[in-house]
This record gives sequence, C-alpha cells and structure tokens, in this order.
Amino acid sequence: MVKKVIYYTLSGIILLMISYWCVTHVNLNPTLSRGVPIDSLDGVYVYYNGGTGQSSGRNIIDGYNVGVRYQCVEFVKRYYYLHYHHRMPDTYGHAKAFFDKKLSNGSLNTARALFQYTNGDHVKPQKGDLLVFDSYILNPYGHVAIVSRVTDSNIEIIQQNPGPWGKSRACIELQRNGKSWQIKNNRILGWLRK
Repeated sequence: MVKKVIYYTLSGIILLMISYWCVTHVNLNPTLSRGVPIDSLDGVYVYYNGGTGQSSGRNIIDGYNVGVRYQCVEFVKRYYYLHYHHRMPDTYGHAKAFFDKKLSNGSLNTARALFQYTNGDHVKPQKGDLLVFDSYILNPYGHVAIVSRVTDSNIEIIQQNPGPWGKSRACIELQRNGKSWQIKNNRILGWLRK
C-alpha cells in the first residue's frame, strides 16, 4: 500500500513537471507562430512568443543588448530604446530585477537610468511607464510591461510574452486613496520612468 502511494505521488509530480515544461517551452497555440507581430505601441511592435520559456536568441540593436527575442524584457527595452532613445546601463537581468526594492520612491534606479516609483505611493502612473511585476510560484522571473493608457480608474498595459493564449493588452484597476495611487494587482512592485 505504501509503495502504491509513493508510486502515484511520484508519478503525479513527474507529470506536473512535464506539463509545466510543455506549457512554458512549447507553442501550444496553433493559430500563431513565434515572431509574428501581434500589436504595437508608438510604432514599436509586440511579437508573439508562444510558451513563456521559449527563446529565439539575443536581440542586439546598434551594439546594445535588448534582450532575448520575444521575452517581456526584450519588448520593454526595445520600446525604451526605439521610442525614447534610452539605453539602460545594466543590459542584463530578469524582469523582477528591474525594480530595486531598496530604493525610496522617486529615486534614480542607476541600473536602468530611470526614476523608480513604488505602487501605492503618491505618483500616478502615466503612459510610457515601465511596469514591473514580482515573481510568483509559476513565474520565478517576474514580468514587465509598458503602460499604454491611464484613466482615473484603470491602466492599460501592453506586454510581450504573456503566454500562449495571453493577450498583448490588459486593463488593471487603478485606485486613488487620498494622495496615493494603487494599481490593484498584488504582484506589481511599481514602475520606472524616463
């Protein structure tokens, strides 16, 4: 009896691991191919990636390391480079590394050469801000996106690599509490701004 429990438990764990790898490394969406443009903001395209763990080599523009093709980091760095002519001093790092938790609100994030604002503080997000999501159990790297529209009640983001069936645009509730602005998503650490 104990051997059966161990066998089924291990089999279940192995099946979950194989399933997770397939979902993150294989394009399970037959309607789109990796590298196809699916959206744009200010003339900068968002490309479809398929599984979130897929990669298509490094994208380097004018000697500047933009990131691994079709990953979320590659889009936000490419957007900032092409739209703002901005090169980040630290050209490497996962999405969650874009936000330095040790910095106070409004400080210069020297690794990115951008000002950093904490979610829930007194600065309202604006179009063009680089939004940083923390990691979680299914995504240890975090996520980054660009704010594409802001109202007094929500923000719209544009993102690359949200998963095989994820949307390139998403709306998230924005709430004002006195002088502070809170994007209602517990994983959002804050945003960076030129």
